[in-house]
Amino acid sequence: MNITQLSVFLENRKGRLAEVCSLLGRHQINIRALTIAETESFGVLRIVVDKPDEAAALLKEHRITANVTNVVAVEVPDKPGGLAGVLKVLADHDVNVEYMYGFVEKSSDNALMVFRFDAVEAAIKVLSDSGIKIVGAEHIRGL
Repeated sequence: MNITQLSVFLENRKGRLAEVCSLLGRHQINIRALTIAETESFGVLRIVVDKPDEAAALLKEHRITANVTNVVAVEVPDKPGGLAGVLKVLADHDVNVEYMYGFVEKSSDNALMVFRFDAVEAAIKVLSDSGIKIVGAEHIRGL
């Protein structure tokens, strides 16, 4: 149950992030989750949007470099130690988390987290077998 993430490569200059977000907004593409990693000269904007195929095509059309990556969205108990419990399950099964970030919205009484794993299918199996709910693309579009 993967969802699509776009990794958008941006030069590190004033207003560039606003330009990309405005472009998506003008085309009615809603950002559901995001994180930014940066260096001195460029940044990587990782986003989950409600229309990933349209967003990827739009960015390409505007000559904005973006890679499509499969990630996993997981419901995490929204309480102290909730995330630690999910991470312990993964660690106990030798599943490596490459990176993760949170959603801006909530689903039910749980928080939503986006995970990038080095072994996606193994991670999905461990999470599912442990009763941890994985959120699909349909759910993301409905947020």
